[in-house]
Amino acid sequence: MADSELTLARTGGVPLSRIVYTAEQIADCVRDMGRQITEAIPEGEEILVLGLLKGSFIFLSDLVREITRPVQVDFLVASSYGSGTTSSGQVKLLYDPDAEFKGKHVILVEDIVDSGTTLNRLIPMLEEREPRSLEICALLHKHIAANLVREARWVGFDAPHEFLIGYGLDHSEKYRNLPFIGSL
Repeated sequence: MADSELTLARTGGVPLSRIVYTAEQIADCVRDMGRQITEAIPEGEEILVLGLLKGSFIFLSDLVREITRPVQVDFLVASSYGSGTTSSGQVKLLYDPDAEFKGKHVILVEDIVDSGTTLNRLIPMLEEREPRSLEICALLHKHIAANLVREARWVGFDAPHEFLIGYGLDHSEKYRNLPFIGSL
């Protein structure tokens, strides 16, 4: 089966405009980000990697395997959409981790920084838990968010202003399983 036929099969026949980042490009990028995080956190200090679900789960699983230090992993589920299709501006934690933050280097893992609404609400909430440090690691950054309270320390790719799917990113809960990132 040709690559284009395989792509159509994986997307249920939905044609992509293009593949933006291949599986190989993503793997190289994640490997490099893991190395950077390993070098940035002093040896022997506790690291809590906190994934923002659902979009970050694939990226997070690959990333923590590239960090060559012991890490604790937990997740947050936050919503700013309510029942609508546009952000309400209010962020509600739907799942709040039991992990202790105090004194740990907390790395919040995000699939994509887009509007910044969720990050702008979450960062102050997480800072109240007194982590030793709090940094953001994002696979993609669209650079369209106005007034981010904290910029991502580690960014894999500067994302185009397109609707992206794959490698955890979805459209109506589909296409997260694609091994690449494509544009619809």
